[in-house]
This record gives sequence, C-alpha cells and structure tokens, in this order.
Amino acid sequence: MTKAELVEEVSRVSDLTKKHSEVIVDTVFRSIIDALQKGEKIELRGFGSFRLRKREPRKGRNPKTGARVDVPPKRVPYFKPGKELKDLINAEDEGLAGEVSVAAPPPPPEGASQA
Repeated sequence: MTKAELVEEVSRVSDLTKKHSEVIVDTVFRSIIDALQKGEKIELRGFGSFRLRKREPRKGRNPKTGARVDVPPKRVPYFKPGKELKDLINAEDEGLAGEVSVAAPPPPPEGASQA
C-alpha cells in the first residue's frame, strides 16, 4: 500500500476530504519521525512499536574497488509488530482470513435461519 492509497482509504472510511486525510496521515508520520529523532519509543497498542537501534562502527568493503572502509556508527529505526497484529496476519494461514477482525460481530446461534 502506498501513502496515496492510505490517504484514499482514510478519506473513504472517515468521510473526510482527501486533503484533510492527507494532513492526518502526514501528521501521524511526522509525529513518529519526530519522536524517533528525539530517541523516544512509540507504542501503538495492538499494532506494534517503533524504536531506534544503535549500530556500532565497523569495517566494510567498497563493492566496486574492494577497498576497506570505515562505516560510522548510526541509529536505525526498527519496528516490532504487536501480538494482535501478528495474530491477525497469521489468521490467514489458519484458514480464518476475513473472519478475524477487531470488532467482529458474534456468529449467529446454531439453527438460526439466514436471510
């Protein structure tokens, strides 16, 4: 899914204009980026968490010349999916695709007629 598709989906679900939906999506992304730049951890319950991992300096190789180069230390963003997200994704593997949702209605009682 692209950012444009995400904006379209937010617009469709919320009955907002695409412009308003784009502002919302941009604000969420910007907030996540700003928090990570400050070294903060972001937790979205039921979805997952974003945090930074520190990579130590190391020796690397230039793939073109084969020469050794020093790779400086850096911080890299890391996403850890939450248990609920993992369960929803893996439900498809168990033949439950489309049956698991956050607000699924209860199944009809046994023997109930279906219209």
